[in-house]
Parts: sequence; C-alpha cells; structure tokens
Amino acid sequence: MEDMSKNPIQVAERLFRVIELLAEAGPMGIMELSSLLGFHKSTTHRLVTSLQYMGYIRQDEETLKYTLSLKFLEIGSKILEQTNMASLIHPSLKRLSEQTGETIHLVRREGTEAVYIDKVESSVSSIRMVSRVGSRIPLYCSGVGKALLAELEDREIRSIWENSEIRKLTPHTILTFGELMERIGEVRRRGYALDDEENEEGVRCIAVSLKDYHKEPVYALSISAPVGRMTGDRVTELKEKVLRFKGELTKTLGL
Repeated sequence: MEDMSKNPIQVAERLFRVIELLAEAGPMGIMELSSLLGFHKSTTHRLVTSLQYMGYIRQDEETLKYTLSLKFLEIGSKILEQTNMASLIHPSLKRLSEQTGETIHLVRREGTEAVYIDKVESSVSSIRMVSRVGSRIPLYCSGVGKALLAELEDREIRSIWENSEIRKLTPHTILTFGELMERIGEVRRRGYALDDEENEEGVRCIAVSLKDYHKEPVYALSISAPVGRMTGDRVTELKEKVLRFKGELTKTLGL
C-alpha cells in the first residue's frame, strides 16, 4: 500500500488536485475522481476522507458524490474583505499619517491576535517601527488589541485571555487579567486605547476599533510614535484626531 506520509509535498499537491477538480467539474464519486486524477482508489479515498474531516468537502447522502463545502466561500470572503478594507481606506490612512506625522497601522482580529494588513510609515521620522504587514500582535498587550477587546463581552475577553500565551514582552506588559480589565474599562469610557510600551519598548500607540460591513468590530487602527514624541499632551492632541477620523470614516463607508 502506498505511504503518502513519505512525501508531504506530494500529499499536499494531491489534496489540491482533488480540490481543483471538484471546483471545476462539480460533484463526483470516488471512482470518477480516481479515474480523472489517475490515482489508485485507496489513495483517492484517503485524500477525500482527509478533506472531509477538515470540513473542506462534503458527501451527498443520496448520491454519495463529493463536492466542495461552503468553507471555501468563507475563506474567500475573508480574503476579499481584508484586501478590500486595506485598499479601500489606505488613502485615508495615508492622509492621517501626513496630518499627524506619525506611523499608522491597520489590523484585523484573528482569534487571540491581530494581523497587520496595512501600514503607512511616518514621513518625518527616521525611526522605523518593527511591525510589518502580515505579522501578528497579541490582543492583550497592544493598543489595537485592547481597542478590539473593549468591543467584546467580558466573558469573551476572559476566553481570549485564557487562550493567549501571556508573556512579559517589555517591563510594561500587562500580566494579569485584572489589570487588563481595568484598561478595558478605560477604553470603554474614553473611546480609544493606549499601548504604553506594552508590546514594544520605546513605542506608544493610540488606537480605535473599526467595524466591517457586517457591523462587527474586527478592525482597528493605531497611531504609533516613539515615547519621546508621544507625550501626554501629544496623546491628548492625537486622541481628538483619531476619534474624529474614526467618525468620519464610519460615516463615509456606512459602517
């Protein structure tokens, strides 16, 4: 019997061939799939069983034929939404960066983390943030993360906390759930979140959440700057700008 575990790249290639064939030709049974793919029936059955177990294909109870599940539509929708949101508001983020002279980040929440999907570097600062598009940041110790958490119910916040790897990234990192909830309370009262060197030493951020087209707060944006420039007075100045920016963007996009 063929051992597919010996070549993981070959296994992945075969899995995608099954997916692509079903996408192109529609529902099929094991024999038809095997014939068109040129695989042994047992090999095809193992591939199909794996995809079915992961929820990527389903079997019709009457015809016993296999077809792609709606999971692909869900994935495609998320990719399209992320791409559209980033490209849609990029000009606005660029203007905000020009107005403030600071670096602007746009993130999307994914589980216990946020993923950077856009970044506009400061045009006046020679200091570059270590963040990059595609990298991830914990929700519990970041400005964007706390802005997003503040939109959730307390039980959801606790679940995220319990499923996060709590690490001391800087001397200022939040390390207890009680402290996190105190900060969340502040965010809910004032409408914006702060990252006071909690994730990256020497950097402060002010952040607000943003909703998607389903009215769900899955995005957040932040203004980031070195602590030398992000003084208390500067935070007061920037909070007005970021809250006004959020209001204008929400109204313009109908979010």
